[in-house]
Amino acid sequence: MTRIKILSILFIGVLLTSCSKEDYRLGSEIDPYLRFNFLANSNNVPLEYPAVNGSLTPKSNYVNTSIKTLKIPVALTTRNLNNTVTANFSAVSSTGDTESFTVNPVNQLTFQGTKLTDTIAVSFDKRWTANQSITLKLETVSDPEVHIGNRNTQYPNDTFKIDLAAITTNYTFPTNQILVKGEVGETVDFKVNFPNGFFPSEIEKASIFKFQNGFEYSLTHDDYGDNRSSITYHLTLLEDIQNDDARFESKITLVNIPNYNATGTIALTIVKPIKTSRDIQAYPASKFTDPTNAFYLTYGEHWFNNNTNCAWMTFNALTFPVVVTKDDPNAILYSDKGTTNPNDDVYHDAFKIGFNVATGTNTVNSFGLKRWFSNESNSAAVSPGFNITSALEFFPANGNSKTQGTVLVIPQDITIGSSATNTYQIAISGDGTYKEISAGLYEISFELKLTNDKLFGGTVSTQYRMYNNRTYPKPAALSIPCPKEVSL
Repeated sequence: MTRIKILSILFIGVLLTSCSKEDYRLGSEIDPYLRFNFLANSNNVPLEYPAVNGSLTPKSNYVNTSIKTLKIPVALTTRNLNNTVTANFSAVSSTGDTESFTVNPVNQLTFQGTKLTDTIAVSFDKRWTANQSITLKLETVSDPEVHIGNRNTQYPNDTFKIDLAAITTNYTFPTNQILVKGEVGETVDFKVNFPNGFFPSEIEKASIFKFQNGFEYSLTHDDYGDNRSSITYHLTLLEDIQNDDARFESKITLVNIPNYNATGTIALTIVKPIKTSRDIQAYPASKFTDPTNAFYLTYGEHWFNNNTNCAWMTFNALTFPVVVTKDDPNAILYSDKGTTNPNDDVYHDAFKIGFNVATGTNTVNSFGLKRWFSNESNSAAVSPGFNITSALEFFPANGNSKTQGTVLVIPQDITIGSSATNTYQIAISGDGTYKEISAGLYEISFELKLTNDKLFGGTVSTQYRMYNNRTYPKPAALSIPCPKEVSL
């Protein structure tokens, strides 16, 4: 038995040696063959070469729902090549539409040395038609000893079909906040991600953002290039906002546009944070509120159009503190209601005030906004934006001044309309200063910005003065333009 086994092994060895030398000039111990080697995981995500996964079987077709470039590897199974081998392939669309996609290389693959895989990249230049498909086919190979397709008839993989299914395109921010130092010329970058890619022709002229700007900046973006997964934007500050006592913020929000939906994280806030700690005992909100008086008013003037002339125009509004919970970092105890039970204690935000009605469903004239519009509804159901319950935030100088500091119009969207079926979302923001200008009389001086493309063609702004007493010195006239009433 042992002698027979030895003779058999020797005979097989001689046979293999003679075949490998005489039959295959490519130097392989197997018949060389060329085939598509496209792999995708269980989530239908392609595995891009040179990544490998031995548990996956090459596919002969793929249902594509993304507009990112699709890469299809073609593999030559042999040992290292002494000479370059080329292979030609064709790409045919089922609809005859050759303008919606680009194939690179155009029709020829190259294999040489240890490079035994080449890749066909199919990029998509516009939205495809329903039920469209693209079929790639290996046609010829420069070395006649290379077989096209696997050495079987069941899974030859000599063709590869891409079925183009319905596209879902969306975008999102990878983060929701960016911090800035506040220096003029400072630039920070952020990305908008497109999980399924995007078509530059659809994005380049679209308005994908809405803005609530608490400071001035410019916005540019990188060239789209071949990367269809994200766009990098560059935000450059155009004003100095380095005040350590104040917080400044601007908000950029993604909006839905035709063919693209904003999903996931849709709002990005750019923040210049407070560096100086605020002492709640400074309590600037108390200078502009009186919780014991449900009809307490603050008085103001804004620089506005009055019969074609700019002038200071007066307004007033019921003003209230902002109620917060005990654990709010800006909470200050207003009342314990005369009990020892801490659960009924009332806390106010030491640094914020708002405007609202005392009772009922009407509205007050926050920031004199009713002068900005004609045909406006005074009902809170239609125009809730006339009641801004958290409107101004104060930042005491050095964190503890009881007489002066900076003020921020809290950036937010407000709704104002003429009827339930005709309302507008208006972004407000702004900043300025406050100070005690005489004993017990405080003045807030700030700019208010309103943004709405349809009503204002973008952003409009004007100057404001507000006071905690109805008797105050009339502001001096300004030499700047002023907004005028718009019709809703």
